Amino acid sequence: CHLNTCPVGVATQNRELRKRFTGKVEHVINFFTMMTEGLREIMAELGFRTINEMVGQTQCLKFREDITHWKYRHVDLSPILHKEEAREGDGLFQAVPQEHLIKDILDRRLIKDAAEALANKTPVKLEYKIVNTDRTVGAMLSNEISKQYKDEGLPEGTIDVKFRGAAGQSFGCFTAKGVRFELEGDSNDYFGKGLSGGTLIVYPDRTAPFKARENIIIGNVAFFGGTAGEAFIRGIAGERFCVRNSGVTAVVEGVGDHGCEYMTGGRAVVLGPTGRNFAAGMSGGVAYVLDRDGTFDSRCNMEMVKLGPVENPEDIEELKSLIEKHLEYTKSDVAQEILDDWDQSLEKFVRVMPVDYERMLSYMEEARATKKFDNEYDVAVEAFDMHLRQMAPSSSD
Repeated sequence: CHLNTCPVGVATQNRELRKRFTGKVEHVINFFTMMTEGLREIMAELGFRTINEMVGQTQCLKFREDITHWKYRHVDLSPILHKEEAREGDGLFQAVPQEHLIKDILDRRLIKDAAEALANKTPVKLEYKIVNTDRTVGAMLSNEISKQYKDEGLPEGTIDVKFRGAAGQSFGCFTAKGVRFELEGDSNDYFGKGLSGGTLIVYPDRTAPFKARENIIIGNVAFFGGTAGEAFIRGIAGERFCVRNSGVTAVVEGVGDHGCEYMTGGRAVVLGPTGRNFAAGMSGGVAYVLDRDGTFDSRCNMEMVKLGPVENPEDIEELKSLIEKHLEYTKSDVAQEILDDWDQSLEKFVRVMPVDYERMLSYMEEARATKKFDNEYDVAVEAFDMHLRQMAPSSSD
């Protein structure tokens, strides 16, 4: 929506489209005012002055006697409505700061060791062992970068970190521009969550006896909500790979069910098998899938996308370039085999393109071709207007 490629225009930031919205800020203010006023009246009726006073007072909750539906009439809520007797000195709400156990986590070392990079953009190379209790590694580091450099981040390759081991949940989450994480090992769920411009690379331990292409190396829900950046995964990802991805470019060697679900932007290259329900709710971005056995269409949700060969020269160049990067970063034998027989391999790739997204892109191309517009902002406005004109009923209807 914020990129104005949404065919409906929900939540657009386009100034011209926002002018057409009939709501007012005052309506929202009135809604919350009335809601809080209603809460105040209920609290007064119950004899409470503050929200904190209400905590734990389950005697004020009553089960409705007028519900006769068979699903609810035999529900016993007494365990939930039981009121615990607080001991002397026990509090019912937070009165002391909570200990989040983040004083000595790996990110603290990252920030300390990357101090020169954070202060002066001086390139640094770091190495660490990692275990599965090391969670959200990189989040605090990227927070420091965003506080100092905002969206601009750091120059590419400024902070280059090599990890060895099994990473915990959310490895590389929110990784900012200028950061590259290389993981020799594997990772849990939410790998690359909210990726924000950095680069993530993962491959199995170099001494591992198993074949990477046949084993899961990262967990479920990788790159959830990612907005920018690149990732190269030598091995298979779990379910919901690239769910709600809106800008990340990711290469992987296989995915579980629901791949690219609700994806709105970015690129996904799958060099191996996929699970069922691929591309469900996918409204933007492009996926390239290597369909070796010709059965991918039976596992793809066709409600919002269409499938086709990779024929456009720009698409071919993009796909090949990403596979070459995958080989360079991960030493993938899958990538090597594909590139060694490129012409034959290319014929087996399927391009997954959201129908509405493709339509909006074509409208933008038409708008640019008129040469009436000086910037992409105006091109996007015209493209949206073209869509509205196309959707409007004709006079003969």
